[in-house]
Amino acid sequence: MRIIILGAAAGGGLPQWNCGCGNCDAARAGRIPSMTQSSVAVSADGRDWAILNASPDIRAQLAATPALHPSGPRTMPLRSVLVTNGDIDHVAGLLTLRESQPFDLFATQAIHDALAANPMMAAVNPDFVPRRTVALDQTIPLTPGLTATLFAVPGKVPLYQEGATVETGLIGETTVGVELRSADRRAFYIPGCADMPDWLRDRVAGADALFFDGTLWDDEEMIRMGLGRKTGRRMGHMAVTDTIPALADTPLGRRIFVHMNNSNPLTDPDSPQAAQAAAQGWQVARDGMEITL
Repeated sequence: MRIIILGAAAGGGLPQWNCGCGNCDAARAGRIPSMTQSSVAVSADGRDWAILNASPDIRAQLAATPALHPSGPRTMPLRSVLVTNGDIDHVAGLLTLRESQPFDLFATQAIHDALAANPMMAAVNPDFVPRRTVALDQTIPLTPGLTATLFAVPGKVPLYQEGATVETGLIGETTVGVELRSADRRAFYIPGCADMPDWLRDRVAGADALFFDGTLWDDEEMIRMGLGRKTGRRMGHMAVTDTIPALADTPLGRRIFVHMNNSNPLTDPDSPQAAQAAAQGWQVARDGMEITL
């Protein structure tokens, strides 16, 4: 199984267009790596590829990834796109993929309903891009030799669907994790998760790789830095400082944080927090990183 990190950042990327925090300034100056928004590509054979989450940066990500380049005027190795929730940073890139290029679009019914409620999504012509509804815990083929199983993880509805009351530990079709299998290899991609219940820890145990929500280093990071008024859990994200101890005794192959917010000190490879995560066996995803299992 080959996995390429197309984008390692959370919504807004790094640097974020309207942010002058230390990380964003450092990225603009070239002192730390820039990051595009959350997306990965997966293949079992190196020829046929699936993309998990279509970020707003998908055009640049495809251009920067030779494995995903066309081999003819309209011949692409992209076979499918799967989205794990309806968040803008995971679905807005679908509008870039509207040039009558065939691929399957996989999502739960709840996520498909959220996309269908936006009339602009009709530009992604269903004659070329059939909508494939996936039930929770149903195993589907993504590409030759590669399967995916979607399962609910604690989360919330997308920001544009929030009402006066928001349930941040919602278990259902709005936020899902992905279990990927190819031959005897097993990996999990969970870019958004608000908690680590025992059943989720048991599910990921023994995997060859876990790509997990690394949005914020600590729960009050955004508030403390003056960048927002919400905690990580209010945004539907478990803090890295909670994730590391929660999975410390869980047998896993590679442990990789994805979906880092611009405020997260893990975006700086030389930060004490990055060293602390590495000492606990965790890697930090970077754009263009490739993992072969």
